[in-house]
Amino acid sequence: MNTNKLTLGFAALLMLCGGANAIAQTKPAIKPNVIVIYTDDQGTLDLNIYGAKDLTTPNLDRLARSGTRFSNFYAASPICSPSRASLLSGRYPQRAGLVDNAAGAYGGGGMPGSQFTMAEMFKAGGYNTAHIGKWHIGYNPETMPNQQGFNYSFGFMGGCIDSYSHFYYWGGPNRHDLWRNGTEIWEAGHYFPDMMVDEAGKFMASNKSKPFFMYFAINMPHYPLQGEKKWLDHYKNLPIPRRFYAASISTMDEKIGLLLKKLDALGLTKNTIVVFQADQGHSEEERAFGGGGYAGPYRGSKFSVFEGGVKVPAFISWPGHIAANAIRSQFAANIDWYPTLAEYCGIKLPERKLDGVSLVPVIASPSAPTTHPVFYWQSLGSKEDPQWAVREGDWKLLHNPIQSKKEELDANKFMLINLKRDSSEKVNEAANNPEIVEKLKAKYQTWIKEVYEQ
Repeated sequence: MNTNKLTLGFAALLMLCGGANAIAQTKPAIKPNVIVIYTDDQGTLDLNIYGAKDLTTPNLDRLARSGTRFSNFYAASPICSPSRASLLSGRYPQRAGLVDNAAGAYGGGGMPGSQFTMAEMFKAGGYNTAHIGKWHIGYNPETMPNQQGFNYSFGFMGGCIDSYSHFYYWGGPNRHDLWRNGTEIWEAGHYFPDMMVDEAGKFMASNKSKPFFMYFAINMPHYPLQGEKKWLDHYKNLPIPRRFYAASISTMDEKIGLLLKKLDALGLTKNTIVVFQADQGHSEEERAFGGGGYAGPYRGSKFSVFEGGVKVPAFISWPGHIAANAIRSQFAANIDWYPTLAEYCGIKLPERKLDGVSLVPVIASPSAPTTHPVFYWQSLGSKEDPQWAVREGDWKLLHNPIQSKKEELDANKFMLINLKRDSSEKVNEAANNPEIVEKLKAKYQTWIKEVYEQ
């Protein structure tokens, strides 16, 4: 059943039977605006509402409660560029043509221009489109935002910048990286998160009377962890690195709150879909002071296909159309936003292979089946010995996982986990379940050959 065409009578019945978890998902009279907020290196549970009780995140907690949040949501990659490419293409990174991090200097490539991005889909559907913030999906004319479907673009093209000078300092030579619509601009001394909110506000105001799609890719809590002083003072009793990380999270929360306040001031909140998601798990790099993120019981972080590297906070809000304060436990992934938003907005999907599946039925019902009975990851490692994982139901088979210990793996570098029994991924059950190892290995081998087909 198409949930956008539920009759009012049936919708009323749903409300009576499902309470807060059921709501009419009627087709709006005018097309809704869409904002996708994508954060950077945020830990699996790093919001107060997700369990990080030492954090102050009132704005994102409020946004999460205004809609439906996921408890088993995943990124298709544990590193920045492939995660973003998969989000914007609705495809696994391999099919999107970007499996490693994109270039960090002008002239370098990234996701091929032949991909049909979410922005191009919205543009074809009559939307004005904007990229605000981090890009990191390509750094040449073919792969920069204006050539990937965005009418307007403001931000940086590489992996990170200093928020005040807008230079990249991590591996010389130092590079300035701030752009507006493909032209380099200089705004030294202006705090980049504030600039993002300002640019986003202007874009929304100029498109108040017509539908818009905005990809708001905030560069936090990614290093250099430049949270504002008020938050550093707020967390002064937390140990380092948690103190610096927490200040960055709360600064991010405050800036997103200002964005939502502007949306409300423009009278656009009720007709705007807001999606929130982290790109992958938290960083434990030296440049991030060795960690600071919180994944609770989940093992791993950025770069790893353990749960802490790919499981992320995610939720969607659309007042009056999507249930408020609802939780969905079905497996879902970032590649699913592409067809989900297309369905909600009544936009035709491109005639090409998508790996994402619409979450509209899942959002409508806690008993709907998962969009992905089987899901795959392949990232980093070497060509001969890659890191990969495949999950089917409660079983997850990992090969050569980053952040594992040699003695944890079998002779073929496999680790078989039953996530229902062992969510912390400590017990390798491969020796006792060789048939499951072989079945999941065969599924992966079939997938990795197929996924490179366009």
